[in-house]
This record gives sequence, C-alpha cells and structure tokens, in this order.
Amino acid sequence: MIVGVPKEIKTAENRVALVPAGAESLVSDGHTVLVEQGAGLGSGFSDEAYRAVGATIAGSVEEVWAKAEMILKVKEPVEPEWKRIRKGQVLFTYFHFAASEPLTMAILASGCVAIAYETVQLSTGELPLLTPMSEVAGRMAVQEGAKYLEKVFGGSGILLGGVPGVLPAEVVVIGGGVVGTNAAKMAAGLGAHVTLLDVSLDRLRYLADVLPPNVDLLYSNRHNILEQIKRADLVVGAVLLPGAKAPHLVKRADLKLMKPGSVIVDVAVDQGGCIETIKPTTHDNPTYVVDGIIHYAVANMPGGVPRTSTLALTNATFPYTKRLAKRGWKQACKDDHALALGLNVVEGKVVYPGVAEAFGLPLTDPATLV
Repeated sequence: MIVGVPKEIKTAENRVALVPAGAESLVSDGHTVLVEQGAGLGSGFSDEAYRAVGATIAGSVEEVWAKAEMILKVKEPVEPEWKRIRKGQVLFTYFHFAASEPLTMAILASGCVAIAYETVQLSTGELPLLTPMSEVAGRMAVQEGAKYLEKVFGGSGILLGGVPGVLPAEVVVIGGGVVGTNAAKMAAGLGAHVTLLDVSLDRLRYLADVLPPNVDLLYSNRHNILEQIKRADLVVGAVLLPGAKAPHLVKRADLKLMKPGSVIVDVAVDQGGCIETIKPTTHDNPTYVVDGIIHYAVANMPGGVPRTSTLALTNATFPYTKRLAKRGWKQACKDDHALALGLNVVEGKVVYPGVAEAFGLPLTDPATLV
C-alpha cells in the first residue's frame, strides 16, 4: 500500500501523523511511505530522518494526495484539501464531523473512506485514539487557564495555587472523563481548590479514590453547575459524547453569575463545546471576552506542544495504521470491532449514528459495506 503523510495546514498545527519509527515499520512490511517535505519539522522530525528509514520525501502536497491509497493526518481536512481527496481513498485522522456540516458534506461528496480517530472504541467504552490527546488537552487547559487569569492577559489577577495566607483559586471541571481527570490533577497539583462534576456515580466513586484531597467530587446537574460557576475563577469544559455534538451545560445567561475576569477553557470545542458562548479559536488568537468572561477555545490545543503530542498520538494510532495498511480497510475493520467503530463515512454514505443525527442524514449499516 502507498501511505501518504501530508503536512498539516490548519493554523498553528505542528503535529505529524507518522513519526520516522512508524515509517520504518511500514517500509519493512513492504509498503511505500510518501511524506510531504517538511511534514515532521514542527514536531522535531527532519526529512532526513524519514529518508534514513526508507520513506520517500515528496516535493509537493499534490503528489502525496494523488498517489497515496491511505492518507494519515492529525486534524480534519480543511477546505483547500477537500478537492484533493479521491473516491475510495482511505483517510485516517480526527474528523469531529458533528461539529462541522461543511466538512461532512465535503467528505460525503469525495467518496472516500473516513475513519475517525475519535470514534475508535474498545469494548470497555475507552476511546484509545482520543485518550492521549485528551490527556494533553486536559493538562493544557489548566496551564492556559492559569495564564489567562493573569492581569496582563485580562484576567482577574489570581494565582492558581495562592500562597500562605491567601486562598487558592477555585477551579470547576465539568466532566470526569480523561480530559476532566487530567485537568483536575493538574489544577490540584498547582494547589488550587478543585470541584469536578460528573453524572456517573461510579466514575465519581473511582475518582474519589485516585484524586488528591483538594478535589471535591459533585454530581452534575443544572443546580450544582450554576452554584459552582458562581465561585469559579477557572471553568474547564470537559464533556464528551463520542461522535456527537456536546450539550450546552453553561448557557449565555449563566455568564452573568460568574466573577468578572474569570476564565473558561472549553476542551469540548471540537464537538461544538459544552459552553453555549464558545466558538473555535486558534493558537494565533486564542481568546475572546463575553460578558466580562475570558473564553479560551483553541480547537487543536495539543498542537501547541507538538513534540509531546505527536509522540503520544502516534503511540496509540500506529498499531491501527499498521493493520489498515497490511489488510486493507475492509478486512482490518472486519477483524477489529473497535476499529470498525471508527468508520464514519464510507464512499458517500454516513455509517456513524452521531453524524447522521447531527445533520438529519440517512444512516447506513457499515456491516453492509465492509
């Protein structure tokens, strides 16, 4: 198989979907690996590092898309890439279709096979290809939130951990999954007082055993959310419904309850966000203010730390990449139910329920296409 790795062109996105070690493994399996010139530089991997393990460096992005049978990416294809996608070509990347109707329609029109990292799901419910980036984003959410609480960035001027004689900041985390747990760990480690809300009592019991004592666990409902955001200096949105649009748990009117200069970081922005006033931003222009509240909503937060993120992501994605290249997408999905759940769009048909529901599109059973 010819496996293509184009350079990411989303704003300030420096990750790459395949590291040289992965390229070496694919080449040793007899595949051709075509890497766009400079694709790995943002993550610290030179063209020479890919050449040294047998990959071919393509001089143009057009060559990668035109020749590759399977395209490996990190972020969803952006508009300039849509016209390059071919019928039957496999795209393996993050898509987050439910947050973008134009992207969904473009992928449907292309006739490609879209396998989304974020919906590959184990029998335990774990999302193994979302987990590493959720870990990064959860930790970054607190790092960025702490920064924007500084007065020079427009915040209320509060140090997250306080100092002896001065109370620490109040951090509220909505959602106790991978993002929320990592955010709570980071905020607690910096000395903040943290309240984490979730709707699963089993999850809250587990978190009570593993999180430090400066994290309080609270059942998530409308009343409790409103009570907590009144006190919050930093609110982290960490709600995920796999493959579907996130629910708006904090409404526009609720912002008036919050303290001026407090910060919201909504990690769920990729899936539409769990804060009603959230809209995607970029690393170049990461924040905006609504009703005196700073909103941080960078849609590719892990792209800000690309070396760490690329290594963490490819550790998780590469075993699936290897199987897709070796067996082809149909056989690989037949052999692995978790990977089959990654199928979102197949040659013009929506096969993932969350995407069909988001836009009122007909749903096709993927078993009839594999």
